[in-house]
Amino acid sequence: MSALSPEALVALDGIADHQRQRTSRIASVLGNRLGASALDYAVAHHLLEGAEHAARARDADRLAWYRRTTVRDLTHLSAGPHIVLSPRPADLLRSEISETAYYLVGPDTAPAPPEAHRLVRAALASATEHGFGTLLTQHAPVICLLNRRRLDETLHSWALTRLPGTVFTDYTAHPEVLARDLVHEAAHHWLNDALTAHDVSLPTDVTFFSPWRGTPRPVFGFLHACWAFSLTVLYARQARCSATGAMVPFLDAHLRQQESQFASVSESLPEALSYVSAAVVRDHVSRALRRVVRPA
Repeated sequence: MSALSPEALVALDGIADHQRQRTSRIASVLGNRLGASALDYAVAHHLLEGAEHAARARDADRLAWYRRTTVRDLTHLSAGPHIVLSPRPADLLRSEISETAYYLVGPDTAPAPPEAHRLVRAALASATEHGFGTLLTQHAPVICLLNRRRLDETLHSWALTRLPGTVFTDYTAHPEVLARDLVHEAAHHWLNDALTAHDVSLPTDVTFFSPWRGTPRPVFGFLHACWAFSLTVLYARQARCSATGAMVPFLDAHLRQQESQFASVSESLPEALSYVSAAVVRDHVSRALRRVVRPA
């Protein structure tokens, strides 16, 4: 494994142990027998959140489902080490603490259509070909496809800290686009797990201007953007080498845009990274950024 390969960039001691310990604690709270895989980790958070919703609604049957269900009960939703979901917009939830929409696996969750599974398989194959298979297996095992878009339309994707391992994303007919967005959101989950596993606390009163948001952001959000977009650049560079048709100008435009964004933050990166107290996490993020940053 090359020291600068994508696999090496995300191979960090402590994350797997953190995931297993967290899954074990949730299993203990629910009283069920979850396993120790990355998929178990992601599903555990769906079950915990769903159980809380059911308890608040005093829905005993639904609560019982969330307490007894394991990954083995969800094979009808899975594609290998991933679960693929395709909920209706009306099924999305919003919480009191966040307006960001999300979806929870439940007893009434239907399998995603075959075309969704085909698209996800092709996207995962592309990501794996270019070195990001491990990242997506470990940090995007639950994939929630939302709205189908054209290439010229805005694509929205996001990840929630309380549902680690789950990615919510719009998509097109092109697997490379989905792969790019899965890499981006999985990178957010990776960084959250890395910071937690290594007990890193970032200050909330220090900000840096983020060209991706067009506004100053706290260190946490700034570094998240830098890390996630750096991995999408590394993926897009590789995918561009074999791209054909509409993917060529699409990936070229993405790379040009990101080159400009990274050039504008290059002088801020050393200070922002200095707040990451764990040297091993700081080193992984720094190595990725060194591969993409172009001085202004």
